[in-house]
Amino acid sequence: MKDSGNTAENGTYDLIVLGAGSAGFSASITAAETGSRVALVGHGTIGGTCVNVGCVPSKAMIRAAEAVHGGTAAGRFPGVDPCTHQVDWSALVSGTTDLVAEMRDKKYTSLLPEYESLTYIEEGPAQLVAGGVAVGGRSLKADRIIIATGSHPHMPDIPGIGTVEVLDSTGLLTLPERPDSIIVLGGGYIGAELAQMASRLGVKVTLVTRSRLLPGAEPEVAEALAGAMRAEGIRLETGLSYRQIAAQNGGVALTIERDGKPVTLTAARLVATTGRVANTQGLGLEALGIQTDRRGAIVVGPDMATTRAGVYAAGDVTDRDQFVYMAAYGAKVAVKNALGIEPMRYDNAAMPWVVFTDPQVAGVGLSQAQAVEAGHDVKTSVIGLDNVPRALAARDTRGLIKLVADAKTDRLLGGQIVAPEGADTIQTLAMALKMGMTTKALGETIFPYLTTVEGLKLAAQTFDKDVAKLSCCAG
Repeated sequence: MKDSGNTAENGTYDLIVLGAGSAGFSASITAAETGSRVALVGHGTIGGTCVNVGCVPSKAMIRAAEAVHGGTAAGRFPGVDPCTHQVDWSALVSGTTDLVAEMRDKKYTSLLPEYESLTYIEEGPAQLVAGGVAVGGRSLKADRIIIATGSHPHMPDIPGIGTVEVLDSTGLLTLPERPDSIIVLGGGYIGAELAQMASRLGVKVTLVTRSRLLPGAEPEVAEALAGAMRAEGIRLETGLSYRQIAAQNGGVALTIERDGKPVTLTAARLVATTGRVANTQGLGLEALGIQTDRRGAIVVGPDMATTRAGVYAAGDVTDRDQFVYMAAYGAKVAVKNALGIEPMRYDNAAMPWVVFTDPQVAGVGLSQAQAVEAGHDVKTSVIGLDNVPRALAARDTRGLIKLVADAKTDRLLGGQIVAPEGADTIQTLAMALKMGMTTKALGETIFPYLTTVEGLKLAAQTFDKDVAKLSCCAG
């Protein structure tokens, strides 16, 4: 164990933060900016999940796959011949690893010296004890502690899974050689992103999921993405149960059951993307009366406080939203409450989320089912991208926009989009929800022509009129 920064006298600090990922750094920097003495105790590699094994490497590989796909898809334009790019998987993985190292240094390691009251204690097993934290054979003392130890990939309990090598998302993104084929277990956002990325880089992909693709998304949105993925040659197996996994001919065989009938799928490698599990093992939570849920995540209140006085938590280790930006946000809420800077409450009512497939999937607010469950008298509008001029000009009408509103007040409650620029479009809808806009107000807002975001205006107008009968820019 090695310290960086100024060690507090007698090992006593104003705040101890466990975990040096996005949430941990956000908490530590927020506290250090007030002059508080902070001990940041590492838990795994500095930078955490996002920069090391999550957002940065996956999106870098996804962008590369988009560039490859762009050549093959160019034939949709009259007079443009498609082309096929050669892919050096090993070189791409190596370059991505270099990018991760650069980002880890620039956005994490190199920031430490900028905060004089922050002491970083390198990775080592830490345990909460009364009055502080035990780490590396010594005790750190503080009246306030924030747990931000993150999460790790979940491995599904399928008979025979222990007899084969199973890759998690990290394993696939760092695989030295490109596999000929993979089976992806899980149809959530990680599975969908990685399945399409691998397919575009030359891997034969089968995605298998018990329910449907993107079970948390609107059914229309999920089906639109499923159609786009199938059109690219990805095999989707949905609505099934897992029977058994076994090694076969140097690869893997997965037996599934659908409609009472067994089907065996084979591939060179198996990739599990079936969720993540909070890193709470060995922290000593039970001894201190810190409550966890059935998945092992720490239960926190709207102030990010745990069930132990003086102990707070933020990020993937909690029962809150598992997005890096919400981890950083939750950490700031925790610090400001823990140190009495200002009262704050965790608010995700206008939290946008994105799935970086192509077309991208994004959403904010309540889905139709959630709105009904919340007691709203719901009305919805759904508009295909074939009604959006931008999509027509790009000759890419894969996708749709769905808006959810309260029928009595006309107030927007939520919406989802599946479109090539869906990730950048959703923030406009997030702002509309934050400001309490009605569908009428959104439909009357001026949007620039030939943009994907103009689709939100058209979707809002669809509540009351047939936009297919409008001329360009009308309404």
